[in-house]
Amino acid sequence: MHPLSSRSRVVVNKTMTFWERLYLPAIVGGLWITFRHFFYKKVTIRYPEIKRIFSPVYRGLHVLKRDDLGAERCTACGLCAVACPAEAITIDAAERKPGEEGLYREEKYAAKYEINMLRCIFCGLCEEACPKQAVYLTDRIVPSSFERQDFIWGKEKLVEPVEPEKRVDVSIRHYFQKEA
Repeated sequence: MHPLSSRSRVVVNKTMTFWERLYLPAIVGGLWITFRHFFYKKVTIRYPEIKRIFSPVYRGLHVLKRDDLGAERCTACGLCAVACPAEAITIDAAERKPGEEGLYREEKYAAKYEINMLRCIFCGLCEEACPKQAVYLTDRIVPSSFERQDFIWGKEKLVEPVEPEKRVDVSIRHYFQKEA
């Protein structure tokens, strides 16, 4: 049988010396590295008490914005779902009924808007694709859970409250995106 390449390597079975067989130099070297690390500055933070400072352009938890009058901005166009590379967004559209003019801006609205946070890669493409500036990624961290169902977020968790003082401010991040 002929070799596939002209490169060849001779394997040598070198016998270990007495000190190498004892493994003491390797153990002492490992203990020395561990001892040195006792005097380094700690890189961990105590999370509940101390919060990490994030970049102003950090992309975290999603929010569906409302306009100044309190109506939902999302018109269920589906561009965010198409732009999502992870296919984490699911939208079902519905027609606005008479008397719901204050709830929705346009005649068409998202009856079901779900984001699977386990699939989301927080890339921000949904935010860029939205023509009505309805979806934003905030500076908040997605809360943890032990159940898969807790990571499928519907409109009840995504739409911001009607009260102006409880709304999510995305102007700081929006300002930094325009500069870049």
